Amino acid sequence: MEYSMRWVRGHIEVYDGAGRFLFSADSEWEAERELESSAA
Repeated sequence: MEYSMRWVRGHIEVYDGAGRFLFSADSEWEAERELESSAA
C-alpha cells in the first residue's frame, strides 16, 4: 500500500496513495508501527 506522512502541528498525519486521511500518530515510529499492524 502506498502512503505518505506529513508533519502537522506536532504530530504525524498518514494519508493513502489517493491522498485520503488514514490516521494520526505522535511520531513517525508510531505511524510505521500502526501501518505494519494494519497490513498483517
